Amino acid sequence: MSWKGWLILIVALWLIVSVLIPNIAGSKGANLANFLITGIIFAAVSAMDFKQTKTVAWIILIVGIWLIISSFIPSITGSKTAAMTNGLIMGIINLILSFFMKKSKAS
Repeated sequence: MSWKGWLILIVALWLIVSVLIPNIAGSKGANLANFLITGIIFAAVSAMDFKQTKTVAWIILIVGIWLIISSFIPSITGSKTAAMTNGLIMGIINLILSFFMKKSKAS
């Protein structure tokens, strides 16, 4: 697995583990599901081992955008600053990674 695959796996594990941190997850079911589902998606994408780089890059891009958008939806984050920050940081990391993957594929 390339370093990009490992980075996506680390992001996936963080999103899954972050649902166990009360300050981030809180008691909001939608927030728990949001981070858990996106973490599972990233874990599955990292398991693809980048055989379909464009497809993987698009999946990462779309889920990264979703993480950023969902950070500003109060019914998902429960207006918790830690949940908003977690979603924003993970979303931005994934956006950067997806663009890097698309660029490196063309080279």
